[in-house]
Amino acid sequence: MPDIPAATPRARVRVPLRFADGYGADADVVTFHGLTDGREHLALVLGEPGPVPLVRLHSECLTGDVFGSARCDCGPQLREAVERIAGHGGVLLYLRQEGRGIGLYNKLDAYALQDGGLDTYEANAALGLPEDARDYTAAAQMLTALGVTELDLLSNNPDKAGQLRSLGLAVRDRVPTGVFPTAHNVHYLRAKVLQTQHTLPLAELTTG
Repeated sequence: MPDIPAATPRARVRVPLRFADGYGADADVVTFHGLTDGREHLALVLGEPGPVPLVRLHSECLTGDVFGSARCDCGPQLREAVERIAGHGGVLLYLRQEGRGIGLYNKLDAYALQDGGLDTYEANAALGLPEDARDYTAAAQMLTALGVTELDLLSNNPDKAGQLRSLGLAVRDRVPTGVFPTAHNVHYLRAKVLQTQHTLPLAELTTG
């Protein structure tokens, strides 16, 4: 395994999760000491994890996760991930990486540029920012601290699996998430397929 600093669990507390559609699950929420980026990331342990748990790396999205923005698919993906992981047994990492790591204000600046015709990646570049600034070293630390060395990854993003493997974790399978297009996010989803090879079916991402 690459020489990355070890993190240790800080606290573990049981939290009942309840969603607007009535679905609920109980999660053990774990905090950590020693994460390399110094951010307050969380691990939600759901169900009864086995030797190869189902894992989701979910980057924080205030607009989608909290306010239900239809400009992305983050809220539906979070809701789906909790249920699927609870049913299989595994871990959802809630990573404080708003806007693919560029932050909330910059993300909203990028939205304004997207309203002018740029896609999500072009907007970041126009602001002088990386297309995707996320680094998953802290995620690898968290999983290792929880005793996870092999996993199935719930993700459409090949970069997440690639980074975890480069950090010494065995990703047995990459399990696709659902597809959640709206009239407001279809261009965003198509850009993810075309620019960063997300495994989403283009045929389902029509603009109508």
